[in-house]
Amino acid sequence: MSNQRYEQIGVAMTCRSFAEYESMFVLRQLSLQDGPVLDVAGGASSFVAEACARGIRAQAVDPLYDMNPESIYGHGTQEISASTEKLSRLESSFDWTYYGSLNNHRKQREQSLQKFIEDYRLQEGTGRYYSARLPQLPFDDETFSFVLCSHFLFLYHEQFDYEFHLSAVEELLRVCRAGGQVRIYPLRSLQWDVYPHLEQLRAALEKQGFLTELVPSELPFIPGSSELLCITK
Repeated sequence: MSNQRYEQIGVAMTCRSFAEYESMFVLRQLSLQDGPVLDVAGGASSFVAEACARGIRAQAVDPLYDMNPESIYGHGTQEISASTEKLSRLESSFDWTYYGSLNNHRKQREQSLQKFIEDYRLQEGTGRYYSARLPQLPFDDETFSFVLCSHFLFLYHEQFDYEFHLSAVEELLRVCRAGGQVRIYPLRSLQWDVYPHLEQLRAALEKQGFLTELVPSELPFIPGSSELLCITK
């Protein structure tokens, strides 16, 4: 692997669309019967807003939701500008099959942020967006059919140790219904290496009776990142 790397201090805000989630997590067109769905560490992604607009029950949780809409929007626009600049320096390393170009990638981020903010304003106080952080979530056991976590777990493994990851995934499974699934993407870090404790984590979960699978993702982008972790409860 190249010694190039995506430089990031702290955890970045994510702004991704419903269509991106469908491809990332291989959701194959969620229907009204597939909910409820939880987006964990979803940031300013418009997945929940778009899912609810389709009649799918969905909620999101992120410490970001302590902030008001204006603060999130300002932070989001800065984040998009910064990430676009960083991607431009590594452009040839990424797979642009899905996005087409760096410019389209930025436009999709901006559109997702705008859709999220509009919904976030309208849904204030309704419980659609909860402020909380892993490994503790404010939901009852077995609440959701799908629990999704995009671009947080594994991606920042240099900041969060194995014990955190195991506790976090166990918490995702706690709020997942029997027969439901937890899906996590990507499996690689910001340095593009596979999470080094992935097999240890899978073994610990299998020992608890969960089925873990590596499933091909339909959103190639990060170098070498072609799979997601799917855990069936």
